[in-house]
Amino acid sequence: MKIAAVTISDRASDGTYEDKSGPAILAYLENAVTSPWEPIHKIIPDGIESVSRTLKQLADEDGVDLILTTGGTGPSPRDLTPEAMELVMEKELRGFGELMRQLSLKEVPTAILSRQTAGIRSKSLIINLPGKPASIKTCLDAVFQAVPYCLDLIGAGRIETDPDVIVAFRPKAK
Repeated sequence: MKIAAVTISDRASDGTYEDKSGPAILAYLENAVTSPWEPIHKIIPDGIESVSRTLKQLADEDGVDLILTTGGTGPSPRDLTPEAMELVMEKELRGFGELMRQLSLKEVPTAILSRQTAGIRSKSLIINLPGKPASIKTCLDAVFQAVPYCLDLIGAGRIETDPDVIVAFRPKAK
């Protein structure tokens, strides 16, 4: 099982500021995931080409099962993660973005500006998260219980979670 955290930020990729979002994703996963997994962490600049190229490489060449991006989902001119996702994903899973925005709105009114989405490319699930570490936790808490079953359905690696952190939903066998 391979899981990638991809920070999408011009300033973090050029060293202007420290990436706190990618490490926040990895820390969340360290707490939540109990099955063995290999972490991959990348920091890339904003932009359609850089994001789409990285997502394709992770899914197609590196065989990453779960790709969690952070950043590039707002309305500013360089926030182009959703546009890159449109080029990469084979199936969009709109419910992820809808739920993340809905729960984030309980914390900040500007959550309505976020354009997060999720989708599938081959056997990889890709989820776009916001750029702030606190928002990352809110969003992962919202959607992660559906992630293991989604990975099962697309033929990706199996993931188990710590029920004290997040209870993964899987339908009961008949």
